[in-house]
Amino acid sequence: MAQDNRLQVRAIHENTHTLTGAPRDFDALMDLIGDSRFVLLGEASHGTHDFYHIRAQITERLIKEMGFSAVAVEADWPDAYRVNRFVRGRQGDEHAIEALDSFKRFPTWMWRNTDVVEFIARLREFIDALPKGKRKVGFYGLDLYSLHASARAVLEFLDKVDPEAARRARYRYSCFEHFGEDTQAYGYAASFGLSKSCEDEVVSQLMEMQKRAAELASRDGHVDPDDFFMAEQNARLVKNAERYYRSMFQSRNESWNLRDQHMVETLDALTEHLGGSAAKIVVWAHNSHLGDARATQMGQSGELNVGQLVRERHGESAVLIGFTTYAGTVTAASDWDAPAERKRVRPALKGSYEALFHETETPSFLLNLRGADWLSGVLYPRLERAIGVIYRPESERLSHYFYARLAEQFDAVIHVDQTRAVEPLERTSQWEAGEVPETFPFAV
Repeated sequence: MAQDNRLQVRAIHENTHTLTGAPRDFDALMDLIGDSRFVLLGEASHGTHDFYHIRAQITERLIKEMGFSAVAVEADWPDAYRVNRFVRGRQGDEHAIEALDSFKRFPTWMWRNTDVVEFIARLREFIDALPKGKRKVGFYGLDLYSLHASARAVLEFLDKVDPEAARRARYRYSCFEHFGEDTQAYGYAASFGLSKSCEDEVVSQLMEMQKRAAELASRDGHVDPDDFFMAEQNARLVKNAERYYRSMFQSRNESWNLRDQHMVETLDALTEHLGGSAAKIVVWAHNSHLGDARATQMGQSGELNVGQLVRERHGESAVLIGFTTYAGTVTAASDWDAPAERKRVRPALKGSYEALFHETETPSFLLNLRGADWLSGVLYPRLERAIGVIYRPESERLSHYFYARLAEQFDAVIHVDQTRAVEPLERTSQWEAGEVPETFPFAV
């Protein structure tokens, strides 16, 4: 086994593109992407500066050099659409940091952080410099947690263009009123027959908007074409979120699959809205959503994901890029809805891809996995680490590792050996203090 490991380390080292911070670091990745229309950029955690920073660098090159027209992220549609309005210079926020004010749901640091502020500010500068009439790049959310915010957005749009339609929508959405903003309480009650399901109402609302699409989109002659698309997508989100919250109390696989199917449905709608086969979109989400689930332990248990579905639909026109790290710090919570902490990422477990990459003694590199002859017999199933918004190092093997076949999961992987935590815009004293070392109080 030790001999096999040395051979793998040598093969990886000989085939990496070292990242130095130079402008042309990602030339090899641009060559791999070529004419692809979908580039899926993952992350091994939701709280690592290096992943955000590198994704921003790659995305800016894709927009400026390869004509990509949208960034679609693992975020709620209405919150991201406020950012979209900002970067495209539409009426609203004046500064990048203000455009992120709608991200109030846990985990706020996932989008309210310094890296995202810098990225959308640069995106706005680029768009402002485009010639008049040139198609502007958009920023969109793919997720489905914003049931109530999306319902409000539908009503605001209909109030503006068709008050009678707004009255019907308000009556349908009133089905949720008994539970206030507590969507999980609704899901529990509806799932176990303690309350009437709102399924029929939300389906009817979406169907009405789709049937009257052309009429509503041009009701008074002053509606921005994007506004109806935004409203229709919010209605679609309400319909899918209602089903998702009911599924939470039935099966983990079912709720996971519904969520990722919604993200792909949103991506499909966005693609069509932006020109169909002419649209080119960058996607930002966690590795667990963007790496092909069929090559992972989760896929074997019945889960599917965005990466799998996009690959099945678009083949080599989709490029899936994963990220890994060996150790460092991360912004994460200890429990759901708990405060953000700056935690130490433990050195990767022996037998993991991260530990294998660490042995190359290369601080950061790009590894092309697509169609590489040297991969034959290399990179067999190993452990892979995934840190979401919660990190529990005390139960790391159980909480954060799974088996995967990396060369089938991704087309390329970017490894940064030592990473640091993303900086939240709201930096609490708890985050500033960081995690107490395991050796406290002896410091050895």
